[in-house]
Amino acid sequence: MQTPTHDTLAPTRIEVFHFKAAIREPIVTSFGSIPARNALLIRIEDRDGVFGWGEVWANFPPSGAESKLRLLETVILPMSLGRTWTSPAAAWIDLTQRMRRNAIQSGEPGPFAACIAGIEIALSDLAARKAGLPLWKMLGRSTKPEPVMAYASNLNPKGAPEYVAMCRERGYRAFKLKVAFDMKSDLANVREIAAGLGAGERFMIDANQGWDLPTARPSVEAFSEFPLDWIEEPIPADDPPEHWAELAMLSRIPLAGGENLIGFQAFDAAIAAGHLGVIQPDICKWGGISCCAAVARRAIAADRRYCPHWLNSGIGLHAAAHVLAAVGGDGLLEHDAMENPLQAVLAEPFPPLVNGRFALTDAPGLGVTPNLLEARSFLVHQSEHRK
Repeated sequence: MQTPTHDTLAPTRIEVFHFKAAIREPIVTSFGSIPARNALLIRIEDRDGVFGWGEVWANFPPSGAESKLRLLETVILPMSLGRTWTSPAAAWIDLTQRMRRNAIQSGEPGPFAACIAGIEIALSDLAARKAGLPLWKMLGRSTKPEPVMAYASNLNPKGAPEYVAMCRERGYRAFKLKVAFDMKSDLANVREIAAGLGAGERFMIDANQGWDLPTARPSVEAFSEFPLDWIEEPIPADDPPEHWAELAMLSRIPLAGGENLIGFQAFDAAIAAGHLGVIQPDICKWGGISCCAAVARRAIAADRRYCPHWLNSGIGLHAAAHVLAAVGGDGLLEHDAMENPLQAVLAEPFPPLVNGRFALTDAPGLGVTPNLLEARSFLVHQSEHRK
């Protein structure tokens, strides 16, 4: 095996943390509800004592954090310890290849991809801290980025106009509403919110794959009457390309998607096809920082808009923000606006929104770490794994 050097990544200690927080009102989507907030974090330390934090997609289903936790502990982490990589991207390639048969055999390519993404993010944070660089700079940006525009996401349909008003008071200047419930109430919500938009404010809707093609046809035409930035996932992500192409032609509003795509081939095909005006890979669901930065650059080069998908704790949010800031473009940062006790406490110092914008610092790596003392009341499970 290659002898580790100070320029390589060689994990000697990996910790996994599962946090869970009750919320007063479930998050409602067209595919189901989220009754509590879960966050699954990974902390990787190398033999030099440098560490990095990553996050694994654990938003849905409600038991997703538990299943991915066991997958990490029993299969993926034993394969990760003792390995030596030249970069986070090399680690992602290596672990994806090594886990390929496991993912096939278990029928769980998604959970494997999410766990490996979380490891890649932790290694990216570690590598940037080791180099003494903020992650946005390690990704190739030479000048400090301006704060990125963020939008209030996850807004439930019931009481939606009131939610938008509350978000506006909290500093948001862009808003995304969940639709694909009842067309009459969806249209009423969108009409009222659109009528109340202020100068420079932005508005989007997300169907969460909630329509089939016959329902989506009149729906995208109806919503095209409003000043929307995009209509997100109107139909299932795996619907045939010709369905997406038809909707893209029927809609005067750009279609958005990508959070449920896995693999470079899938993203390349979606970008090349042109039916998505907005490309939205989820950094903690597939690919981590290295792959999503590559997808983002490819999307921007093809004149698409890159807007990363993310809804969970502040570690994943900062990871997405660093990629968005590094690649440029006019994309927006998805910012969870519903009740989430795990968002700020797991990524301190957590920046407030100023005029709707989210600022990154010059601090090394992600620039934030979880406050484990303050978050201990939410801690469900913690485990440590050593070489």
